[in-house]
Amino acid sequence: MIVIRDYQEADAQSVGKLIAGTYSEFNLAHLPPDERGPFLGPFQYARSPESARQDAIAQVIRAAMVFVADDDGEILGVLRGRRDKLQSLFVSGDHHRQGIGRELVKRFEEECAREGSREIWVRATLFAVPFYLSMGYKRTTGVRSMRSFEGRGLPYQPMKKVLGDVGGEP
Repeated sequence: MIVIRDYQEADAQSVGKLIAGTYSEFNLAHLPPDERGPFLGPFQYARSPESARQDAIAQVIRAAMVFVADDDGEILGVLRGRRDKLQSLFVSGDHHRQGIGRELVKRFEEECAREGSREIWVRATLFAVPFYLSMGYKRTTGVRSMRSFEGRGLPYQPMKKVLGDVGGEP
């Protein structure tokens, strides 16, 4: 049974591997594998046993709010954010379209609303735009380009959701 829970430091290596794999597969697939490193930052070393590499990954994962989707010890999804910004969402490719991302976003939106936020902003990768639209997020401008660690030129769609829409209530 999948449980959405708070991230713990002990999850860092599993989360790092999840981010490295899904980011490469769904957002960086247009790049040759040997050119993905700058975009992945420390996540390119997610399989490294070196403690310094794992510490760097754990540092990047830290955020005001971090939730994971845990299926009996296997991390299937992770969401990072703060009160008004969804910073990143990753769900294992083998588990897309099973409601995991939806549940992570729902938990995040509920926490943001509890903290008094009225809206949430997200820089959605082009792959994720249909998902966010289905969750009630709206495009705010045209597609832009962002930096990801040392990689430059990753297209994204700025989006936002008014939290009065959480749970279908105005």
